[in-house]
Amino acid sequence: MSSQNIPVSDPPSSTTTNALRAYISRLTESTRRAFTRRRPWYELVDRTAFSKPESLTDATSRIRKNYNYFRVNYITLLTGVLAFSLLSHPFSLLTIVSLLAAWLFLYLFRSPDQPVVIGGRTFSDREVLGILLVLTVFVVFLTSVGSLLMSATLIGLGIICVHGAFRDPEDLFLDDQEIAGTGLFSSFSGAATSAAVADVMARV
Repeated sequence: MSSQNIPVSDPPSSTTTNALRAYISRLTESTRRAFTRRRPWYELVDRTAFSKPESLTDATSRIRKNYNYFRVNYITLLTGVLAFSLLSHPFSLLTIVSLLAAWLFLYLFRSPDQPVVIGGRTFSDREVLGILLVLTVFVVFLTSVGSLLMSATLIGLGIICVHGAFRDPEDLFLDDQEIAGTGLFSSFSGAATSAAVADVMARV
């Protein structure tokens, strides 16, 4: 009596977990590579390198040069300000974490053959995406969470601009590859972000 091999597929929950683990792994590797370009913090706070800019043009030029050199440090500083603000407001932190979890488990890493069923009604991918977008807009623009994030971002950017304007960049040297990467989060871009964007576009 012959037996046939029956293909066995992973359950939807296992597929979602594997996708999430793969994404976290790619994100961790991308972040690790970015932090290899972080400058020593003592260069950032070297008091002997601070001086008043001669003009607004000089201040703008200093900010641009310092940003290209201290890009990873500045992004780390901005992230720290945002994290401190959220930790100081537990409700806002819980709201952001819940919103992020909803995006991850209901849309980004949910298996296509695992529908979202609420109250006996099955929602399509487009409907789930629409609900999440509306929820995100509501949280960011119509609650205190949005104002908190905006305030923290402005404070972080203000600190960065003040530092960049008064930190004399004459002793800083950049190679051609570092000069080319001028995007705000270019140091942290990689396979993780590309994979997430591609998955979203494939579902739309």
